Amino acid sequence: MTAEDRERIIAYVALGSNIDNREYYLQSAIAALNEETGITVTGLSSIYETEPVGYVDQSAFLNMVIQIHTDLSPEVLLVTLLAIETRLGRTRDLRWGPRTIDLDLLIYGDHRLTTPDLIIPHPRMLERAFVLVPLSEVLFSRQDIAFESISAHLEKLEGKEGVILWKKAQ
Repeated sequence: MTAEDRERIIAYVALGSNIDNREYYLQSAIAALNEETGITVTGLSSIYETEPVGYVDQSAFLNMVIQIHTDLSPEVLLVTLLAIETRLGRTRDLRWGPRTIDLDLLIYGDHRLTTPDLIIPHPRMLERAFVLVPLSEVLFSRQDIAFESISAHLEKLEGKEGVILWKKAQ
């Protein structure tokens, strides 16, 4: 099967950065994704500033969510996301520690997957306002049917007030 024969899947990826020029890393990751064969960025949320979760002795994050169309498998997409993180200087010295860029695959079509390396949908996304706020925005703007479900989770989630609009989507 050629790439042209494969179905294009709509997927959602969360981006986060809290080192140096945070917006630069977000934009660089989006550009890198757009340059990859088999990936097209088709939607962007605004950028939000949030306090760190988990390891809190670090700078605030800029977070956003993007929508992509891809014909890559979830596993190949994950490898691609990790390679982009590495190219942009991501190191994994401390769990939930500071990072130039973090790329998390949230949703991959309507697929559900559990492997040692990848769980889809992302297992903690419904617990994180810094993910649900930008995800609901991009779902709404793209008229995705998942918007109502994500909005319902967001309505019940504590900590939304800590997700501050930093820059409107362009």
